[in-house]
Amino acid sequence: MGSRSATELLQLPVQLHGIRLGRPVDLLLDHTEWRALGFVVLCGDGSSRFLAFAAADLRENAIEVQSALLLLEDVEFYRSRSRSLRALLGGETHDLLVAPDGSAERLVPVGSERVSTA
Repeated sequence: MGSRSATELLQLPVQLHGIRLGRPVDLLLDHTEWRALGFVVLCGDGSSRFLAFAAADLRENAIEVQSALLLLEDVEFYRSRSRSLRALLGGETHDLLVAPDGSAERLVPVGSERVSTA
């Protein structure tokens, strides 16, 4: 599968063998590179957990994980070492296109149908 819209990825459920575990509420990006580190997932029990981008299997209608143990509890550790896509949205950024390897391919500026390279 090719590049995906980050805002669309945030609309997908996080599942384990088709069982919904939660939903992503943010995408954390590397401070120095335009690369996705992982998702902040709001789980069914109300807790927030971190899912590394490399551990997520991005499907058309869901983000699949191979084990619930991949949802890590210390979200603040990852949040403090990254930047939030949610914080970027609403400023000058409308969306971010993410490649299958997690690298950001393009920024979509607010008010523009054009896509610029990240």
